[in-house]
Amino acid sequence: MNENRFRSLKDLPTAALLGTGTPMCAGCGGLEALQHIYTLLGEKTVFVNAAGCMTLLSVYPFTPFRGSWLYTAMACAPAGAQGVRDALDILMNKKRIDAEENLEVVVLTGDGSAYGMALSSTSTAIDRDLDFLYVCYDNEGYGNTGQQFSAATPHGARTSTSRGPGGDPLYKKDLFAIWSANQPMYVATAVGAEPVDLARKVQKAASLTGPRLLLVLAPCPTGWDYDPKESMEIGRLAVRTGMWPLKEYEDGKITHTMVPSPRLPVEEYLKRQGRFAHLFTPTRKEELLAEIQSGVDAYWEAVEQDPCAKGTAPAADTA
Repeated sequence: MNENRFRSLKDLPTAALLGTGTPMCAGCGGLEALQHIYTLLGEKTVFVNAAGCMTLLSVYPFTPFRGSWLYTAMACAPAGAQGVRDALDILMNKKRIDAEENLEVVVLTGDGSAYGMALSSTSTAIDRDLDFLYVCYDNEGYGNTGQQFSAATPHGARTSTSRGPGGDPLYKKDLFAIWSANQPMYVATAVGAEPVDLARKVQKAASLTGPRLLLVLAPCPTGWDYDPKESMEIGRLAVRTGMWPLKEYEDGKITHTMVPSPRLPVEEYLKRQGRFAHLFTPTRKEELLAEIQSGVDAYWEAVEQDPCAKGTAPAADTA
């Protein structure tokens, strides 16, 4: 692939590879990102899909993927990927298939699997230096079964299982840091609402071998309680308020690919979603709002103090 192939929206493919007419929810941020990812990776992929929202893409005996697709239980998609990768390597070693028939092995999971149920099998796959791309669509809850809280649910969000006056009392697990601590080949965060940044990261991930993670924020109209037509704006606000940092890990270094400037107040993001409505009505939860803002401010203050972390990548052209 060419270096910095994607510099603006004009450089993105205009025809999507993923088939239409899926039973996914309208405005699904995970599907939006997957459309870009699959189009850029191409048909020579095999998706090992853990149980979750995206398994709705398969309506037996069909899927919208033009290539290969495999279903696994929620906890074992990386183990399934190991089997597929080993089988492909054995077939190539025995000359039963050639390099042209080789496939990119892609694990596709939600945050319930990536942050929790499959974390053990994921760690093992990284330890084995498995050549696979792990794509997590993070809608910050168990969206497929009613938006129960997960280890990815942000502090203060209301879910079907965290309905107190302050929402979820726990804090979102840092999966980016967990993966980076294992020193894999590549880790990146992304969101479909910033397609140029996403395309650059898909391009880079596809050019590498070894364990690679694309952690993609997936705005969820159903679980987050907002109008589906606002998904793009919700995704952009997640970045512009600093709630969802866009960054990558490679060769032991973390670089931020977009630094929001000026950074919007976090409530510009929170107030657009019903899952945070209790922070504003019937009375404003000033202490909790200040706590959320303080956490975001502290994160970006640390980035500002580390020039290496700010990176040199140009801001994505979304015009």
